[in-house]
Amino acid sequence: MTYTPHKPPLAESSDELRARIPGWGADLDVADRPSVPRERFDPTFAGAHWEHPERQPEKWPRERSLEHTMLPPVFGTACPPKGLSGVIRKYAYAKYSEGRAAHWLLLMAGDRVDVVESGLRSLLTLRPDNPITETGVLAEVKHHGLRSRLGHHRTDVKHHWMDPLIVGAPWAGGVVVTYRLVRRVRRRPSS
Repeated sequence: MTYTPHKPPLAESSDELRARIPGWGADLDVADRPSVPRERFDPTFAGAHWEHPERQPEKWPRERSLEHTMLPPVFGTACPPKGLSGVIRKYAYAKYSEGRAAHWLLLMAGDRVDVVESGLRSLLTLRPDNPITETGVLAEVKHHGLRSRLGHHRTDVKHHWMDPLIVGAPWAGGVVVTYRLVRRVRRRPSS
C-alpha cells in the first residue's frame, strides 16, 4: 500500500539473493557501514512515525489519474488550471488513463493552448511580453551565439533553422492580425 510505513514482502530471501547476486548484502553487518560511528541502529523502528502522512488540504478539485484512488499527501498548487487549457487538462485526467496516448496528447495540447492564452493575457496588460529580450535573441548577437552553437557536437543544431519560425511566427502573426483589425475599424463608415 502506498504512503504507509509497511514494507512490501521481499520476493526472495536474503540468503537466496546473496547466493544469486555477488556482493549482495555487503552492508548488512552494521560494523561494515561507512556511517558506523554516527549511525544509531534501532531494529524496532520501522522508519515512519505515522500510519498515514498528514494530507495537504485540497482547495479545489485536483486532477488525478484514473489509476490512483487518491491524491498523494503533498501536491503542487502553484499553477491551478485556468481557462480553456485548464478545461483540456481536466478532460485528459477525467477521461483517459495515463497509459493512453490521448491523455498525453491532450496534456500537450493544453500546454500549447496555455502559451497562446498567456500571450493574449500579456497583450491585454499595460506591460506586454517583449519577445526580443525575453527569448534571448540579443544574447545570440552579443555573447558569441553562433560560435557557441556550432562545432561543439550539439544535437540541437538540426533544428536551429526552425527557432526563428517557432519564436517569431506567432508574434508576426499577431502583428498582422492587429494591423488588419485596426485597418478594418478605420475603414468602417461612422453613422
